[in-house]
Amino acid sequence: MNISHIEHIGIAVKDLNQAIPYYENILGLKCYNIEEVADQKVKTAFFKVGQTKIELLEPTSEESTIAKFIANKGEGVHHIAFNVDNVANTLTEVEEKGVRLIDKAPRKGAENLMIGFLHPKSTCSVLTELCQQPEK
Repeated sequence: MNISHIEHIGIAVKDLNQAIPYYENILGLKCYNIEEVADQKVKTAFFKVGQTKIELLEPTSEESTIAKFIANKGEGVHHIAFNVDNVANTLTEVEEKGVRLIDKAPRKGAENLMIGFLHPKSTCSVLTELCQQPEK
């Protein structure tokens, strides 16, 4: 596995319109991208902090994993995402080491990243996302 950096930290919020002003007006960050990922039932907003991003995640359905997370734990840090060279290979590698996977194969996430999640029961209770940058 070759992790180059923390790609982003995902933060679950009830409402992007209420959360974005904190990051912009208090922290002085600039929201540079808002997009909906329909198959994940989530709307995202991104901020850059150096090479790392903050990803705010607003559920678009009560059936989304983000809505369920907020209902169980409240708003807050949802996951940490690491940038890897190849998500498919890394998922295979960690599964061979006994890590339980949420995603057996990469899927498309926000910002055209290929992503795969590791189950928190195998990752010291931290939902872990692996991300691969899009081909240029």
